[in-house]
Amino acid sequence: MDKIKILWADDEIDLLKPHILFLEEKGYQVLSTQSGDAALDILEEERVDIIFLDENMPGLSGLETLEKIKAKFPSLPVIMITKSEEECIMEDAIGSKISDYLIKPVNPKQILLSIKKNLDTTRLVSEKSTSKYQQEFREIGMVIGDDLGNEEWVDLYKKLVYWELELEKSKESGMDEVFQMQKTEANAQFGKFIERNYLHWLAHPEDSPTMSHNLFKKHVLPEITKEGASVFFIVIDNLRFDQWKSIESIFTQDFWVDEEAIFYSILPTTTQYSRNAMFAGMMPSEIERKYPDKWVNDEEEGGRNMSEQFFLTEQLKRNGLNIKFSYNKVLNVSYGNKVLREVPDMFNNQLNVIVYNFVDMLSHARTDTQIIKELASDEAAYRSIVKSWVEHSTLLNILKEIAARGGKVFITTDHGSIRVKEPSKIVGDKDVNSNLRYKQGKSLDYQKKDVLAIKNPDEAHLPKVNVSQSYVFAKEDKFFAYPNNYNYYVNYYMDTFQHGGISLEEMLIPIIKLSAKK
Repeated sequence: MDKIKILWADDEIDLLKPHILFLEEKGYQVLSTQSGDAALDILEEERVDIIFLDENMPGLSGLETLEKIKAKFPSLPVIMITKSEEECIMEDAIGSKISDYLIKPVNPKQILLSIKKNLDTTRLVSEKSTSKYQQEFREIGMVIGDDLGNEEWVDLYKKLVYWELELEKSKESGMDEVFQMQKTEANAQFGKFIERNYLHWLAHPEDSPTMSHNLFKKHVLPEITKEGASVFFIVIDNLRFDQWKSIESIFTQDFWVDEEAIFYSILPTTTQYSRNAMFAGMMPSEIERKYPDKWVNDEEEGGRNMSEQFFLTEQLKRNGLNIKFSYNKVLNVSYGNKVLREVPDMFNNQLNVIVYNFVDMLSHARTDTQIIKELASDEAAYRSIVKSWVEHSTLLNILKEIAARGGKVFITTDHGSIRVKEPSKIVGDKDVNSNLRYKQGKSLDYQKKDVLAIKNPDEAHLPKVNVSQSYVFAKEDKFFAYPNNYNYYVNYYMDTFQHGGISLEEMLIPIIKLSAKK
C-alpha cells in the first residue's frame, strides 16, 4: 500500500523538522515548502492526501492559499495552523471549509490525531464497530432466546437498529451478513411472542403496551390540554424506526428531542386499520359498529382513509375537548407549500395534524417501478432515499417554520414495512383481499407455520363481514403467493417492501416528541 502523502506549507518549515521526522517514522511521506505559491506549484505535480497550511505566511497568505486549493481540489482535507486565536480568523478558515484547526505551538500527537481524524476515521470506526458488535453478538443472541416482555422487545429492537446503522457505516459486508441472520432470528421469536400475547392484550388492556388505538390519548392529549399549547401532530405514513434514526439529526438542528418512544401497531399493520384506529382512538370493529357509513371493508369500493378528520373530531369530543384544530394530508409538493404558508395561522389552533404520505408512496413505487427498485435496493438504500427526501422536502421547511415560532411537535407513523424474501402459499376464494402480508376471507388454506391465524375476528377487534371469516397474518419475512400464479408472485414481489403482517419493522414504530430550540 502506498504511503499517505502530506504537504506541509509553513514559512518556518525548518523549525518543524522534528515534527516532520516524527511523521516519517510513523510511515507518512511529507513534502514541505515555505510559501503558499510553492504549495500550489507542488499540487500541480503531486497528488497528496492531506495538507498542513500555516495561516500567517508572507506573500500569499494561508487563507488566500486555502481559497485557491479549495477552488481546484474541493475534497482535499486542509488543516489550518496559526499562532492567532482571533475569532474572525477561525471563522474565515471554517467558512472556507477547512478540515481541522490547530493553534501553535503544535505537538506531534496533535498532528497525528488530526491526520487520523481526517484520513483514518472510516477505517477506525469500521474496525471499532465490528469489534464491539462481535463482543455483543453473543449477548444479543442470548436475549433473543429469553422470554421477553413487550418493553424488553422494544429495548432489543432499539439495540438491533443501533447496530444495523453502525455496521452500515463500517461497510463490513461479512459482519452485515452475520447481523442479518441475527435479525432474522429475532423476527422469528418476535412472531411467536405476538402469537402468544396479542389477543391477551386486547382482552386485558391493563397488560398491553401502547398501541395504535390509544397512542393519541396517552401521548398527545396531555400536551394539548396544557394552557397556551399549540401542538403539531405529524404522521409520516409507513416510517420505520431505523428510518427515523437516520433522519433524526436533520430535525435536531432546530428541535430538542424530549421523548423518543416506540409503540405497537395493531394488526393488520396497514394504513386502513392502524391509522384509522389512531385517529379514532378505537379498534377497527368498534369504528365499524359506531360509524358504519365511515368504515370501508377490504372488499368494498371507496377510499379507506377518507374520514380521519371526522374520527379525530369524535375522539377529541369523547375526551371533553371541543377545540379548534386543523387537518392536512400532503400528497404532493404544491400542497406541502400551501401548508407551509399556513403555519403562522396554525398557531391559533390548539392542535394541527399533518399527514405526509411520501414514504408509503415510495414503498409502493419500489414494488411497481424498476428504477426505484434499483435506487432502493435494500434497507440501507431505502433509508438513504428517505433521508434525501426529508432534506429537500416541504416537511422540513414546515418544521423549521414551526421551530422558529417555538412550536411543540409530535412525529409518528401508522406502521412500518419489511423486505419480504420468502413466499408462503395460500388459497382463498375470489373475495380475498390483495395484501401480501395479511389475508381475510372465507375458507382460507395456508401454511400454518408461516402465519398467525385469527379464526374469530371479534377477539382481535376486527370487522367481521360473514360468519366464517378469518384473518391470517404473515410472520417474519414471508409474503403470500397463490399456487395457480406462484411464479409470477415470487418473481414480481420477492425483495419488495410490504406491510400488513407481523415483524419488528412493521409493528414496533416510533413516536417522537420535539420542542423548538429557539
